[in-house]
Amino acid sequence: MNIIDNFILIVLPYLALAVFLIGSIYRYRSRKFQVSSLSSQFLEGRKLFYGSVPFHWGILFIFSGHLIAFLIPKGVLAWNSHPVRLIVLEVTAFIFGISMLVGLINLAIRRYTTARLRPVTNYMDMVIYILLILQTFAGLWIAYNFRWGSSWFSTLLTPYLYSIFKLQPDTTAVALLPWPVKLHIAGAYLIIAVIPFSRLIHFLVLPLNYLWRPYQQVRWNWNRKKVRSDKTPWSLQRPKNT
Repeated sequence: MNIIDNFILIVLPYLALAVFLIGSIYRYRSRKFQVSSLSSQFLEGRKLFYGSVPFHWGILFIFSGHLIAFLIPKGVLAWNSHPVRLIVLEVTAFIFGISMLVGLINLAIRRYTTARLRPVTNYMDMVIYILLILQTFAGLWIAYNFRWGSSWFSTLLTPYLYSIFKLQPDTTAVALLPWPVKLHIAGAYLIIAVIPFSRLIHFLVLPLNYLWRPYQQVRWNWNRKKVRSDKTPWSLQRPKNT
């Protein structure tokens, strides 16, 4: 195994996990009120819907699929033992991957073309959008060119990931994978490393209390179309109904 393989498959995962753990704890303890996604829904909602909904549905399915293949690889292989079930799983995952990519592109366009969102946008937003878009595109490209990823993930990547968590990294099988797959693995580690410095950290503080708290009533005292128009420049002054 060469130096690059050692760095990507052994050094990088431990660096990413260390940065993620230390950075998340530090940010929560020192800036706990900034551990959110900085919602901009009230600033502009229509474009947000066409970006947020497909992105969140896509990432929920894709992440759950990777997690299931990691936790119960034998169950995934048993499911894939029937060709029809394997094709259904692969096609469904590919569709949700496209949904995630479309949502990300819409969110990125919205973020940098809507004037009212610029005050709540920073450079890390651009970094995380680029990483997520490249990672999603790479995943779709791998799924198309290296078929039946759910099976070889369960067979090759799951044992490797377990060896990482057991502090006994075994990269024998993963080192033989093609370079696009290795770069996809490296991209996942980079995203984990930048989570504490981006708005992605909000997934660590899911608002579960929303499930049982009473409904919140919102009453508008101004014309909603004028208040929420994306053509209206952002202002510190309270909007008026004119």
